Amino acid sequence: MTPKPNKILKNIIKILLTFAVPVLLTVFSIRLVMSYQFLQFEYQRADFPIDFYGFTTEDRLEYAPYAIDYLLNGEDIDFLGDLRLPIEKCWQPSVEATDCPMYEAAALRHMVDVKVVTETTYLLTFGVFIVTLMIFVFGLRSKQYLPSIRRGLTYGSMLTLSLIFTIVVLAMTAWDFFFDTFHELFFEEGTWRFAFSDTLIRLFPERFWFDASITIGIFTALGAIIILAMMWKWSQQSS
Repeated sequence: MTPKPNKILKNIIKILLTFAVPVLLTVFSIRLVMSYQFLQFEYQRADFPIDFYGFTTEDRLEYAPYAIDYLLNGEDIDFLGDLRLPIEKCWQPSVEATDCPMYEAAALRHMVDVKVVTETTYLLTFGVFIVTLMIFVFGLRSKQYLPSIRRGLTYGSMLTLSLIFTIVVLAMTAWDFFFDTFHELFFEEGTWRFAFSDTLIRLFPERFWFDASITIGIFTALGAIIILAMMWKWSQQSS
């Protein structure tokens, strides 16, 4: 005789999956954007802003991957701090010098902060993934909880679409507010604003972050729609 599922456990499963889905889909989408492929797509767009201080598209494709590598590897900030630009690519070339630092001191401090946020986010997301995996394993062993898993994934996908719709609308209609609020949540005031001549802005102007945000939203929404379609098909097979 199959034991009756515990109501409290059913609700816990649904709640955990409801909140796990948007986290996993969003962070997975962020990781897709943190890639050389997205850099190539973005920089080679005909309407992408040019750098008035001398970086060509080829320069951006050469220099920008170092920032992504730093965020994803285990190196300290010297990984970026030791990088140099040829003097003709420096904003303020000196007749006595043959090169200059690629990143200014303030930009390096900001990149340290970004790496802390990135690593913390990935670590927490890994924990969410492990919990989700345990729920699936438990569901396969105790099949009476499978309907709760299906509902949790469905609710999570619906929550994801609602959040993404809100965020994308906010980003498209009030970008400055969205951009500033995001940075104020994660970074100390005054540590994330840079001059247009700084390497970070030359490589990653606001247009880059706008396009990245919209792309993350699209990837996340597509993932949620796929899950919803799978859950609908699952419910049809179960009925």
